[in-house]
Order: sequence, then C-alpha cells, then structure tokens
Amino acid sequence: MLPQEIIRKKRDGQKLSADEIAEFIKGVPPKTVSEGQVAAFCMAVLLKKMDMEERVALTSAMAHSGTVMDWKSENFGGPVLDKHSTGGIGDKVSLMLAPIVAACGGFVPMLSGRGLGHTGGTLDKMDSIPGYVSQPDIALFKKTVKDTGCAIIGATPDLAPADRIIYAIRDVTGTVESLDLITASILSKKLAGGLDGLVMDVKFGSGAFMQKYEDAVALAESIVKVANGAGLPTVGLLTDMNQVLGRTAGNAVEVAEAVEYLQNKNVNPRLREVTTALTAELLVIGKLAKNTDEAKGKIETVLKNGRAAEHFAQMVAALGGPKDFMEKPAQYLKAAPIVKDFYPPSTFRVASVDARAIGIGIVEMGGGRAKPTDTVDHAVGLTNVAQIGEETGKGARPLATIHAHDEATFKHMAGVLSKAMTATGGAEEELVRQRIAA
Repeated sequence: MLPQEIIRKKRDGQKLSADEIAEFIKGVPPKTVSEGQVAAFCMAVLLKKMDMEERVALTSAMAHSGTVMDWKSENFGGPVLDKHSTGGIGDKVSLMLAPIVAACGGFVPMLSGRGLGHTGGTLDKMDSIPGYVSQPDIALFKKTVKDTGCAIIGATPDLAPADRIIYAIRDVTGTVESLDLITASILSKKLAGGLDGLVMDVKFGSGAFMQKYEDAVALAESIVKVANGAGLPTVGLLTDMNQVLGRTAGNAVEVAEAVEYLQNKNVNPRLREVTTALTAELLVIGKLAKNTDEAKGKIETVLKNGRAAEHFAQMVAALGGPKDFMEKPAQYLKAAPIVKDFYPPSTFRVASVDARAIGIGIVEMGGGRAKPTDTVDHAVGLTNVAQIGEETGKGARPLATIHAHDEATFKHMAGVLSKAMTATGGAEEELVRQRIAA
C-alpha cells in the first residue's frame, strides 16, 4: 500500500492493520517514506490516536527496523533485564540498579540516553568517568555484559533506527506529545535490546516531563500494556519528581553519590527507597526473587557484602575506565574550580521545590546542552541539596553546595536556588505512589 494511503486512513480516524503499520515503518530508515510523509503520519496519529493493538504493532515495527539483540547464544544462565526512567533531576538510580541486579544473578545491557531538556542523562554521567567508552561496538558491549553482568552504554545506531528518524521529525513538527508515539519511542529501543523483563520509572511532578500525575499514570499504563502485549514482561512505578532525587544533581557529582551508595556511605533515604523499589520489581520479574520482600533482602545483602560495588568496578574497567575507580573516585572525577555552600538570606523550612528550574539552572551552568552540539561540563552541579521539610539558613544547613566554573556561574545558580526552593506552597509527596502491572 502507498504511504499516503496509510496516512489518509489514519487521518480519517480508521484503524490501521499491523501489516500497514509495518509497511510504513519499514520505509522510514531507507527513506522510501519521505520526511513529509512521516510528519503527516505523526500528526494523524497525534490527532486521531491509536488503539492498543495499533500501539503494539507500531512499537514492534519500530523495534524491528534495525538490529534486534539476541542474548540466547551467550548462555548467560540468568535473565536479561533493564530499567527505564522518563527522566528527572538527580536521577542516578540506573548507576546503582544495574550492578545490584548483576550481583543478584541478572544481566543488564542498559541502553541509556544523554540529557534531554531540563533532565539529566545517564550517558552524560558515565562520560564523566575518564576513559569510559559509553558507546562501544556490539562485540565489546556483549563481552562486558557477559563478563561483568552489566553495561551502561548509549544505543548503537543500528538499534531501532526508525525511532531516531521519527523522533527528530516529531521534535520539529509539534507531535512530541502524542502518547502513542511516546510509548513506541521508549519501548522500541527496549524491545530491540532483547530483554526478558523491564521496569519503568515514570516520574510525575515539577521536575518531570509528565508534571501532572494523571498524565504520568496514562503514560505508565500505556507503556506497561504495550510492552506486555509485545511479549516483554513489564511493571511500572509512578515516582515523585517534585524535588531533587538524592543529594546531588549534575554529572560527576551524581557518579560520586552513586559510588557512595554502592559502598553504603551517606545513603540518602529517598534515593534508597526509589532504587530499592525499582530493583526489587526487576528481580521478581526476572524470577531472581519470589516476591519483593525477598528481593529487598537480596539487595541489602549485595550492598553490604560489596558485591554490587564490585560489579560496578568491573564494568567501568571493562569499558576503559580506571581499574581502581571505586577506591579513588575523587582522583578521577573532574572537580569544579569553585565549590561553595549557598545559604538563603534568612532561615526557613523548605516547603516546595521547582525541580525543573533547578534542572534548567544546571544546564545553564554548562552541565547539560542548550543545543545538541554543546559540550557538557561534567564537573558542575549541586551537592548537599536541601530537601522538603528541612530548615535552611546560616544557623542550619545550606540550600545546596554549588559546584561552578566561575563566580558569575555560582551567583546565577544561587539566584536559581533562591527562587526554586521556597517556604510556601507544596508538601512532600508520597515517593512511590502507584504500581502498574499488566
């Protein structure tokens, strides 16, 4: 069928067959379907929407538009598992989750992304480790997963190539917000990764893309239903992003907090709760634990006996990073020229946080990209960030410790924090609000 006939059918609100969707997506990477046709298709989907069968077909077609990883020949002896987050401020959960799952007997080929908009990117965090190859070839990727149990890398160009093309067109045609297209974009890469199980962390709140709770629920339900419909066992958790997760936000500073977490040092309770909840769900999906209580016991064990830290160290070394990184992280992670506490002019108890403003502030400091060609300063960011309910001021604690490139940048971030963290409005949300399963 001609691409324009498929577009016309969806434009008129009719249901597309799996074959029609597959035929259209098949033409995207070789460009036998034009950019204009992709744009028209996306707009038709945005306006007329898809039902669940169409979403599953679209996701599967995009996943099979390039290489689909097959781990069966590797004979791992354990399940292949992964986690995906819709993004937030200070969200370094992946850095702990992957080695913890590996220490519990799973294998985690984690395909991560760079920072997007106001949210940080796992790939940018890993790039702050000197020598670490965050985008290895397939051979090194497979070897690292097999030898160390986990590899946190960027998606290779041949995995779900249709998604990359479609996303770029959506970005400039006002169709990013389509729930159908968001679902297919997220899951196509995960299906192409050849997984046995997936846990989704869908954020809500001021620092999330889906700020309204009901929008986050709709996305989580869509992802879980489509993933399971496509044969990938998936559970979703709705988690709060109305403040920084943990005590750090940036790149190198988040890696340092993750290292301390794996070494059982200065573990932030909120960060522990989210990490444990997501990891426990994944262990149950992978049949590495009978239930979440048993899973939480295993998680605690591998953190206390150092096995999780060992797997992270092995992964870093296997992908080109320092062999003694876990012993000397401060020696390898780049430090900012200016590191100073920032106190508010008067003492107050933090009641609300504009997490999105803080994320944008970090991007403006150089810790993210205003445009794709920008270079990231991995050293800048925040540590010791105050949380909702804590008293801040000269007689108490700082709003945060600012890691800045220069005095002007420090002052700018201080101004951002002064406006973003206030004594009025808001209240601390339940951290893990809802669980969504098939």
